[in-house]
Amino acid sequence: MAMDIIGGRKFVEIAGSEMHELPPLLVRSTPRRLEKIVDMAADLVESEELISEFGTPASPELQMLDHERRRMDLALNLADQYMGFVSHWNWGDSIVEWIRQCETTFELRQELRPLLRADVWPHAGRSSFVTLLSDKRVRTDQIDLSQAVGLRLTFRQPPPIACFSNQFLFYLNSTVAHTAYQTWAAMSPDPVSSLPPERFTFQVVEM
Repeated sequence: MAMDIIGGRKFVEIAGSEMHELPPLLVRSTPRRLEKIVDMAADLVESEELISEFGTPASPELQMLDHERRRMDLALNLADQYMGFVSHWNWGDSIVEWIRQCETTFELRQELRPLLRADVWPHAGRSSFVTLLSDKRVRTDQIDLSQAVGLRLTFRQPPPIACFSNQFLFYLNSTVAHTAYQTWAAMSPDPVSSLPPERFTFQVVEM
């Protein structure tokens, strides 16, 4: 397969000069059931005993108020972290489905068909489509694309907040997702080549 080398990256060469239109990327929005999520996060705070009693006021009334304030602060923080997780997962799920549709488009076009290897889904080589999204500067509202796809590769469905530890939501979330994505992408057999962004066009539709 012919390819161009630009800087430190390799790009596949596509016959002709016409622009190829890919299926639209349909991004599902994250449902906002914030009150329910906060309640579940508050239960997580209590069950994990995350609130230390060190330094609380001596008065029982003030102690109770201080405990409740810190419980809700932690619950709101956990809920925010969880909603960020779900937003990333939704983007990842949308991207995986988009890649499936792009595969069909490539299979139907003679000049694109040789660019894809036949393999078992999810094809590690399809990380080139994620790179294409970055190269096209798709607006993601602070969604990290590799993290989003990594979470989708890790979780078939987004688990409820009760399934997560506070350590995962606060510290491990992005690390696990990036490791999953990098491991998946690194499974691509050489040569690993990017799709030239100037030869493809598609729409991003937020549903």
